[in-house]
Parts: sequence; structure tokens; C-alpha cells
Amino acid sequence: MNQYVTGAVIKELREKNHMTQAELAERLGVSDKAISKWETAKGYPDISLLEPLASILGVSITELISGNAVSNVNVSANMLRSKFYVCPVCGNVIHSMGEAVIHCHGILLTPCQAEETDENHMIFIERVEDEYYVRIDHDMTKQHYISFVAALSSDKIQMVKLYPEGNAEARVKINGVKKILFYCNRDGLFSINVVRGIDDKQTSYDDVEERRALEQAAKMLFG
Repeated sequence: MNQYVTGAVIKELREKNHMTQAELAERLGVSDKAISKWETAKGYPDISLLEPLASILGVSITELISGNAVSNVNVSANMLRSKFYVCPVCGNVIHSMGEAVIHCHGILLTPCQAEETDENHMIFIERVEDEYYVRIDHDMTKQHYISFVAALSSDKIQMVKLYPEGNAEARVKINGVKKILFYCNRDGLFSINVVRGIDDKQTSYDDVEERRALEQAAKMLFG
């Protein structure tokens, strides 16, 4: 983006708020010709107008600049719908329970899309008393490592930060955990559902295909 706010965004938000160019101009104290110029990319609002413009259009300044509107639908958010954002510059990890506009080091971050675990990212889960012992079969070099492990339940998140040259393992309380995710600094986010009848035992399964078959059987038995 060469400019700090686009005319297309202003027009879209104005129309969404059922305002004419003249009505928006009156509320901002500018001419309707100015609004027209902004929306046709023949001019841009002065930076001093960004705050009142965002307020009138019902968005934050960040949303106005980025062009990504965020709906306030997170009041009763479920932790299982958690989103994770990872900065490619500093490795900073940000967690959100719903939609968000997040920047780090000047970069607009997008939520990581979790993939199923595979042969190169095998995870082993064992029950040890009231905890899950989670181990990922993965290198932990300075160049290639697992950054974090997160265990999600409907109302709670347990997150364990891992470091290069350490162990790719974590312990989390079992309390309602339904999903475990982990992040590889090269290959991204991976996810596995904790399945009744498999992960509540005191042994793990070393073969991905074996586990998938057990998951299918568990779904048929337990729904």
C-alpha cells in the first residue's frame, strides 16, 4: 500500500454505514467534493482527519488503514476457535479469541492456518496422572525448531514456550483439553484433536496411520 488509507475502503465503510458523501462531509467538516476525491484516489484525507473519520465510520484507525474490518463477535468466544499470529521478524506470538487486526514490526499479521500432523511433525500424547505429556518428534536446532505448544479447551488455553536446543515437549493439565497445537518455525502451525479412548491412556501411538485409524474408530464409538 503506497498510501495510508485507500478510497475504496472509505467508500465501502461509508456505504456500509448508509451515508452519502454529503453526509460524511458534513460530519467531518469538509466538502463533499473532498470525499469524492478521496474515494476516486484523486486525493487523500489529511492525517489529522483519520481519528474522526474512523470514529464516524465505526472502525478503529488500524482497521481504517489496513482495510480489514473487525466485527465485535468475540463476547462469548470459544477458546477452541483461538487464532495464533506469529511475527516473521521477531517470532513474537500473539493469541486472539476471534477476529483481530494485529501488526508487529510494521507487518500486518494473518492468523496461522493449522494443518494436520504428518510424518515430519509427529506428536505423541501420554497421560501422566492429571496431565498430558506431549512430545513432538522434531529437531530443535537454532534454524529449525518448535516454537510453542498450546492446549485448548472450551474455556481455557495452556501455552508452553519452547526454545532452540531444548526439548520439543510439554506437560499440560488434562482439564477439558480437546485440541493440541504446536508451531514449527519453518512449516507453520499443526493441530491434533485429543480423542477419548486414545489420549486418555498411559501410552502413545508411534505411527500416524495407526492413530488416524484409531481416531476413526473412536468417532464411531463416541461420536
